[in-house]
Amino acid sequence: MTVRTRFAPSPTGMLHIGGARTALFSWLYARHHKGEFVLRIEDTDRERSTDEATQVILDGLSWLGLDWDGDPVFQATRQAEHVLAAEQLIDEGHAYRCYCSREELDEMREQQRTSGKKPMYDGRCRHRSDRPDNQPYVVRFRSPDVGETVVHDMVLGDVVFNNSELDDLIILRSDGTPTYNLAVVADDAAMGITHVVRGSDHLNNTPRQIQLYQALGLKEPQFAHIPLIHGPDGAKMSKRHGAVAITEYRQAGYLADAVNNYLARLGWSHGDDEVFTREQLMEFFDLAQVGKTAARFDQAKLDWLNAHYLREAKAESLATDVQLLLGVDVGNGPDLTRVIASLQERSKNLVELAEGARFFYAAPDSYDEKAVKKNFRDATWPLLERFIAAAEASADWSGEAAHALIQQICEAAEVNMGKLAQPLRILVSGGPVSPPIDLTLELLGRDETLKRIQAGMQALRV
Repeated sequence: MTVRTRFAPSPTGMLHIGGARTALFSWLYARHHKGEFVLRIEDTDRERSTDEATQVILDGLSWLGLDWDGDPVFQATRQAEHVLAAEQLIDEGHAYRCYCSREELDEMREQQRTSGKKPMYDGRCRHRSDRPDNQPYVVRFRSPDVGETVVHDMVLGDVVFNNSELDDLIILRSDGTPTYNLAVVADDAAMGITHVVRGSDHLNNTPRQIQLYQALGLKEPQFAHIPLIHGPDGAKMSKRHGAVAITEYRQAGYLADAVNNYLARLGWSHGDDEVFTREQLMEFFDLAQVGKTAARFDQAKLDWLNAHYLREAKAESLATDVQLLLGVDVGNGPDLTRVIASLQERSKNLVELAEGARFFYAAPDSYDEKAVKKNFRDATWPLLERFIAAAEASADWSGEAAHALIQQICEAAEVNMGKLAQPLRILVSGGPVSPPIDLTLELLGRDETLKRIQAGMQALRV
């Protein structure tokens, strides 16, 4: 059997961390078993489905590198097949037309609540043989009244549902469109899905879907319901915990490999290992190691992983994203890959790295007031003037040469090197933080360095 999994998001909202992890687990399971991973956009809710949300799904999966096999399938294009499935169920006595009005249903449920019963459809239209003209109807699946439906779940184990607790669900709305459970069953069967990997919030749908598979004479896939992600406080994941569109993590400077690594470890483990390459994840991942309890989202852990991947990345692999984040022309400045390499060790994400690189391509137009107040004294100006004179006279301009000049001037003045190095850093960058001063000055070049020092001295020496 070729393993065939799918990710089937609804484009009624953005693709968030939870959905991205479900897609990752489904993708990893397929790739681990040399199988296929299919993408299906469940856009049957035409009023709430948006092109924007669809694009976020496609962009998010592409950024994470979760490539799908074949073209995406849009569920709305398969409505005719869904209707055929419903008609088959009607013809074989597994479904029926229900003409109950909303008012009638409301009255029925209110009576049930008053009697202390669970509000659910009582099957009153099961045996109707009349077909009133011009009266709207829905199609309901005739759920078994007795017995149990067992979900043999690959993560949660066997989960038993009493059929008496499952009422006759609607499978076709009054406008003829299919509901979620019918469409999912028809599509998963048609697409040859062998394993359905999804969040545990779908578990209550599964017994109904199993019943539909059985009634339609279709082979059931294997199910794996992944526990949800909670915030660090144990509450359901929300925006305050970081539950934003997955594409926003890219905009915030996170690396796809770091996000994948972090998501994989949310509920799955391989010994005590924390850091995995993509190839290792595909090799090691299996659903047997997925935990049964909710995972906790830890922003600090994600930041730590991202900083690790940022340090380990080749500078040239980051250049395109950094240049986009910079939004300035880097053609007239130092080599961008060298600038990136100088900042990788001290950056947590690409946004932070890009901000650290900005001054290399745009001279400061202001200076950090606190840093100026702390580092500029009357004795500072003569040190700067000596540096300018020595730099202009020097035959060499390199990090080593700049370091030697700073050291010589400070030794002659009997002050530590920070008395000159830090004012230089502020004048060329605008603030108190940069890569090592000798490397910073080498990257800027002699002419740009002297130009910035002189402009800064003029601005600050009043």
